[in-house]
Amino acid sequence: MSALMEQRHLGRTGLRVSRIGLGTLTWGRDTDEHDAADLLKTFWEAGGSLVDTADVYGDGEAEYLLGRLIEGLVPRRDLVISTKAGSVPDPDRRFDGSRGHLLSALDASLTRLGTDYVDVWHVHAYDPETPLEETLQALDLAVSSGRARYAAVSNFCGWQLAKAATWQLAAPGTRTRLAATQLEYSLLQRGVEREVLPAALDLGIGLLPSSPLGRGVLTGKYRGDATPVDSRGASEHLAPFVAPYLDDTASRIVDAVQTAADGLAVTPLQVALAWVRDRPGVTAPIVGARNAQQLTAALSVEALSLPDEICRALDDVSAPVHRYPDHDWSTL
Repeated sequence: MSALMEQRHLGRTGLRVSRIGLGTLTWGRDTDEHDAADLLKTFWEAGGSLVDTADVYGDGEAEYLLGRLIEGLVPRRDLVISTKAGSVPDPDRRFDGSRGHLLSALDASLTRLGTDYVDVWHVHAYDPETPLEETLQALDLAVSSGRARYAAVSNFCGWQLAKAATWQLAAPGTRTRLAATQLEYSLLQRGVEREVLPAALDLGIGLLPSSPLGRGVLTGKYRGDATPVDSRGASEHLAPFVAPYLDDTASRIVDAVQTAADGLAVTPLQVALAWVRDRPGVTAPIVGARNAQQLTAALSVEALSLPDEICRALDDVSAPVHRYPDHDWSTL
């Protein structure tokens, strides 16, 4: 294996991961075993280590498929496997953060993955019906039992993340500190900058951005009302996922990314991915490629660092509107 990709510490921990992660959202559903094998091998050969999945991806098929591939294709020791628990696959998209559900889900994940432990285990979302300390106790038990090496959360808003992380830090040596949080973050979705990212930076939590390419829109493939037949936008079950990022505001940002790419003689994908990868607090964007060719294009960003003036221009054109109390209220 050639260790080409830079490694970063995950939050304020000793765990090092590749600065681009491989996502498996479509594995076992839109991505078959052959394509998944090509993706994993391509990622590993480029020095990638962080592979992100969840117990509900493909109704469990994503974990099962990953488990089969790490048996004979890629050594388990070379991968940092991240999975999630807490989502309940029903029409209401319910979350269950109870200790019983989470620990049972972890055991099922380990069985599908064919491994004794996961490197990073996330609570998939905040459950307002379960006391937060009960949810966090499941993380403590998973780590203390050796079934998970590091604990994390996903889709927590700012106050939820701060409360959870502070609770875990209140009893050092007894509770497991949060290593990471995973949320959507891209030039088209910068909402995490309002409260989540400042909290993560202050508390030493690494951010793992999902959908770093704006659900594929930042690649430019949908410019001019185009919808490629093999894209997520043309997929019956993923089209609603892409649709919110096909408005006029997104179009202006995509145009700016294309202009930057033209000036640097690179692709819009590379510009958009480099921008989010190098934001303060970010550890590793999670890229969900459809095939090895797409993944290779994403991994080529390793050699690219955006000039400061390009970053400033992209910051300006994509800046979210944060008013009171986020700006300096003393000038009011």
